[in-house]
Amino acid sequence: MSDDDVLENVGPRLRALRTERGRTLAEIAEDTGISVSTLSRLESGGRRPTLELLLPLARAYGVALDDLVDAPAPVDPRVHGHPIRRDGMTLVPLTRQTGGLQAYKQLFPPHWQVGNTEQKVHDGYEWLYVLSGRIRLLLGARDFVLAPGEVVEFDTRVPHAFSNPFAEPAETLILVGPQGERMHVRARPADR
Repeated sequence: MSDDDVLENVGPRLRALRTERGRTLAEIAEDTGISVSTLSRLESGGRRPTLELLLPLARAYGVALDDLVDAPAPVDPRVHGHPIRRDGMTLVPLTRQTGGLQAYKQLFPPHWQVGNTEQKVHDGYEWLYVLSGRIRLLLGARDFVLAPGEVVEFDTRVPHAFSNPFAEPAETLILVGPQGERMHVRARPADR
C-alpha cells in the first residue's frame, strides 16, 4: 500500500469515527480548533490530511494516530532461515540481508570431521562464540579447544579449520564479515 493509498483512506475513517460517536462536524470543530469546512473537506477527500490536522483529531476521538491512518503493520521481525546442511554440520541463518555481516547458529554433531584438519582460507573476518559442547580450531600453526562461553575472532585469510572430535554435540554462534568487517565489542565488565 502506497503513502497516497494510506492518506486516501483517512477521510472515510474520520467520517466513520465521527458518526460512530454520534458527533457533528461543529462539535469536532469546537474540540479541535479545526474549521467545519476543513473537517468536511478532510472527510470527503478534498483536503490532504497533515500531521497538524490529524493530531488534534486523534485526541478528540481518543484513538492512536496509527488508527486514523491505518498504518501498515510492521514487517514480521522473525528470521525464518532455512537450515543449511554441509558435510553433516548444520548452519542456521540468523540474518536476512545479503552481504555485510552474516550471523549463523552452527551445530556440530559428535565426532564431526575427526581426522579432517585441512585448513582453508577465504576473504573475510570471523567471530565465533561457543554455546555448548567443545570445538577444536586449527588456526595456522596453533591448535585451540574452545569451551562454552569462549570466543575467537580472526582474519579468515589465516588458514583455519573447525572440528568436533568430542563425544557430545556442539553449538556455536558465528558472525562472518565477507569484506573483513570486524565485531566491535564495546561493553566492558564492571570490574575493569
